[in-house]
Amino acid sequence: MKSTLCIIIITALATFSVLKGVEVNAQIVNPAVMDTVDVVLPGKLMVGAYVDAYFGYNERAQSGGDQAYGVSFERNNEFAINMAYLDVKYVAQDIRARLVPGFGTYMAANYNLEPIQLRNFVEASVGFRIWRGRNVWLDAGVIGSPYTNESAISRDHLMLTRSLAAEYAPYYLTGVKLSAPLSTKFNLALYVLNGWQNIQETNKQKSVGSQLEYRPTDKLLINWNTYIGYEESILTPQQRGRYFSDIYLVYNPQGKLSATACLYGGLQQVQDTVGERVMKVNRWACANAIGRYRLNPKTSLSGRIEWFSDPGASVSSNINMPLGCGLQTWSGSLCLNYRYNDLLLLRLEGKRFWGGNDPFHDQDGNAVATNTYLVGGINIIY
Repeated sequence: MKSTLCIIIITALATFSVLKGVEVNAQIVNPAVMDTVDVVLPGKLMVGAYVDAYFGYNERAQSGGDQAYGVSFERNNEFAINMAYLDVKYVAQDIRARLVPGFGTYMAANYNLEPIQLRNFVEASVGFRIWRGRNVWLDAGVIGSPYTNESAISRDHLMLTRSLAAEYAPYYLTGVKLSAPLSTKFNLALYVLNGWQNIQETNKQKSVGSQLEYRPTDKLLINWNTYIGYEESILTPQQRGRYFSDIYLVYNPQGKLSATACLYGGLQQVQDTVGERVMKVNRWACANAIGRYRLNPKTSLSGRIEWFSDPGASVSSNINMPLGCGLQTWSGSLCLNYRYNDLLLLRLEGKRFWGGNDPFHDQDGNAVATNTYLVGGINIIY
């Protein structure tokens, strides 16, 4: 871990030495970055708001009314709020701050392991420009995660629901982020973190991460992320080192035909025998592709296909699943989108899962291979 931190510090110093005050080409916004305030006025306090309401029905809903394998849109046969938040932002020439308190079923499911006083922070960060006249920033606090091509904010994405790739990667991080443009096409960010999606530290180790964005054209974004951490905790006493990397692309997100795809893989070291220095390595991986076609200015149709495999339950064991069952599944989704106006968006999505290891339960508790989930949503942003 110490050698990794040294590498990051050396990389940061090298980055500073080549910066020429360049700005990143901003035609495509990275979908992993949450931002409800489009216009940034220096020295101004800005307030935004977002409400994401839904009704879902899951044929394999588990006890308690939750759908299996997810934290987003998780309630079954119930009108609910997936997420509602206020977005308060202050931006000046060399400082910035953001506070996003959130509420809803997503917050309840995804933050349930945090101390109660920390369970409502979608984001809470402060940053400053560490090189006056250059676009090099250091931000600290609870910050958005760069991992995978989807954030928790459904309005920012081609589909209403999240992919399994996003559900089993961090939606939020806690630590410090150093970001800098390398050229008009490349942007680099380095992270030192408490861990894999946790606000309160769970061990004495720190994790590190990186993000490299590449915009070859004004219609294409390619993003590569890495993560190295140590995941031992009270809840996961046998987990040790975790190594993760993902790569995704986003094509023409505002165009008539839009697409995105994500590929990732991870390694989790596990102490195989209690009290002995015997290690095994579990692997997990995911791949998906999403497309959207605009039928007219208000109506569009989206589709997604995804493969997810976590036979050792390295990450999927933490979210609404039968004990001892690692998730391995394919899924396909179709989503109809109707933009009522610039503020209001209505959606209807159907999702079908096919699991090779019978990861779902029927109403009698028997293991089955398939699952269907239907969800309708309406969200408004201001």
